[in-house]
Amino acid sequence: MEIKSAKYLISSPKVEGCPKPDKPEYAFIGRSNVGKSSLINMLTNHAKLAKTSGSPGKTQMINHFMINDTFYIVDLPGYGYAKVSQTQRGQWQKMIENYLKQRENLMTTFVLIDSRHEPQAIDLQFLRNLGEWHVPFNIIFTKADKSTQKEAHRNARVFIEAMKKEWEFIPRSFITSAVKFTGRKEILGYIEELNKDFFTEPTQ
Repeated sequence: MEIKSAKYLISSPKVEGCPKPDKPEYAFIGRSNVGKSSLINMLTNHAKLAKTSGSPGKTQMINHFMINDTFYIVDLPGYGYAKVSQTQRGQWQKMIENYLKQRENLMTTFVLIDSRHEPQAIDLQFLRNLGEWHVPFNIIFTKADKSTQKEAHRNARVFIEAMKKEWEFIPRSFITSAVKFTGRKEILGYIEELNKDFFTEPTQ
């Protein structure tokens, strides 16, 4: 897939304020500071599309980006550490849950995992939540350039093994580097496959 256009559309504090669900949509979420904005910018080949920050908790709403006038990429607030009140975190969590459970055009949720670390309980718990909510997801291991390729692949393998203790089916995963553009072709190809599914008329 070639990205011909990518533009910011809207930031919504509630799922009710999101654009009309008439196009396929792909949500990106992960722990704070996992490299989400950098990944979105890499995928769209647009250095300043999603705002990057060294401060966790920068993303605070449901941010829609229009890609090729055909589908949406959605930047969701991170879960985990952020310098905000417990009340604010609770509001974010409810907003995220409502979005994931109610957004009917959501094709998949890309859950970002830092490839530099072994499995974290907070990530595994978030995947359990998605399972309970019947939300489809895929896993993207980020920051593969921050360690050796061997270490990144090892940590990804260990994470998948941890999932196998609870999950019968393991969804497709990707190893990425926003710096080296690793994984870009594979993820965009996968999105292209899902786009075709969205626009294919169901047979009677």
